[in-house]
Amino acid sequence: MPETAKASSPQPCLLKLPEALDLKAAAPLAAEFLALRGRPVQVDGRQVTRVGGLCLQVLLSAAKTWKADESRFSIVSPSSELIDGLLRLGVSTADFTCQDKSE
Repeated sequence: MPETAKASSPQPCLLKLPEALDLKAAAPLAAEFLALRGRPVQVDGRQVTRVGGLCLQVLLSAAKTWKADESRFSIVSPSSELIDGLLRLGVSTADFTCQDKSE
């Protein structure tokens, strides 16, 4: 019996970050990530104008979880404010990128 071709990876889900990544956004953001667990995710950061520490923790936790699950996770189209806010807090968008182990 011939071997079948490996199934392609599913298309990543797109999660759009809110304009303000502040205290009020942290719990809903964490809930959105929980709902997407197990699927590849692209986090759209084009609308972000402010970055707070609690949302940074949510983002870092999600990236670490996806890495442990060996699933794709990345931030796409980051706004300059998102990039600057992350840098001020000691991280960069590269800290959030992980790939499927199968890739």
